[in-house]
Amino acid sequence: MKILVLNCGSSSVKYRLLDLENNKVLGSGGVEKIGMKGSFLKHIRQDHQTVILEGEVLEHQTAIEYILGVLTSAKHGCIKSLEEIDAVGHRVVHGAEKFNSSVLITNEVIKKIEECIDIAPLHNPPNLAGISAISELLPTVPQVAVFDTAFHQTMPEYAFMYPIPYSLYTKYGIRRYGFHGTSHRYVSHRACEFLNMDYNRTKIITVHLGNGASITAIENGKSIDTSMGFTPLEGLMMGTRSGDVDLGIATFLMEKEMIGPSALSTLFNKHSGVLGVSGISSDMRDIETAIANGNERAKLALDMYEYRIKKYIGAYVASLNGVDLIVFTGGVGENQAGTRQNIMKGLTYLGVEIDEEANASARGKEALISSAGSKVKVAVIPTDEEFMIASDTMEIINEMKKQ
Repeated sequence: MKILVLNCGSSSVKYRLLDLENNKVLGSGGVEKIGMKGSFLKHIRQDHQTVILEGEVLEHQTAIEYILGVLTSAKHGCIKSLEEIDAVGHRVVHGAEKFNSSVLITNEVIKKIEECIDIAPLHNPPNLAGISAISELLPTVPQVAVFDTAFHQTMPEYAFMYPIPYSLYTKYGIRRYGFHGTSHRYVSHRACEFLNMDYNRTKIITVHLGNGASITAIENGKSIDTSMGFTPLEGLMMGTRSGDVDLGIATFLMEKEMIGPSALSTLFNKHSGVLGVSGISSDMRDIETAIANGNERAKLALDMYEYRIKKYIGAYVASLNGVDLIVFTGGVGENQAGTRQNIMKGLTYLGVEIDEEANASARGKEALISSAGSKVKVAVIPTDEEFMIASDTMEIINEMKKQ
């Protein structure tokens, strides 16, 4: 079965075409700068050659037309016709309480995704634009929605509720939703396969560290708590996001700086985190270079970043009443051995022992980085959200065919 996976952002469309029956990636890439000058499509062919195609792309349907054209082109393509595409799986950021699993897209599902726009105004509209484009361009091809929030719908009420008037939950749906759910679900399951552990009998903490970052506590295959909340701003210190801060800071700054909610949102989402503290970059590679050159603010940013991760892991050990497995993933989690090492040094009370050689060599690949004597296993598992989306899509389509 050939499945096209689409991840539509506000100004981009990322894609991957997978042949799941033969476990192959046929083609992948993305369209960037939609609606802006300098739009381009980056396509990675089956032979791993990269092709850059420039051209004006004003909206998402044009971007997806462009993608479908490249996938079927004689020069760069990987399929002969669009009829070879059996289904399309979409990443949809927010499903609120309406969806606790991936679903076949119908008019009713689209309506419910639209109802979530109020709490995901930057993400759900482009996700819907991608669904609409496929409905227009490939009207007979079934589509599946895979939600970032769905995996976290197993959290107990005491974990997802905020200590604010309950009426605000019933009126506006204000609660913890969590994000990166597809990634947390994939790496937790894959780690147990890799280490021959029973997923349904294991206490796991998954640590997704990228420009956006989150941690999830998973007990017996179910998310019981996660660091991101009503929005992806809550939780860990991130590349440009502040993570947890005193809410009083927001009202203080609005008064002192005479700024409104839009400017405040930009401050906490775009100019804070590692970038805001270091004043240099949101990229950990730049931070490490600056530290090597003696930059004290860069060192402070990294110390804060690692400390807050340790603190969340400790909290989730308490939530789980112990932990069997800690999994690192995401661009930083998969590649920054020093950050993993520093975090794990603060968890020796749990009996965590790191194999320094294994940790140093684990870069972007599956690896066990804890020592043989460690009471808690620690692993690095590269995330593969596209595979998870494709896998869910295939499962739903196969079930549909049985009916």
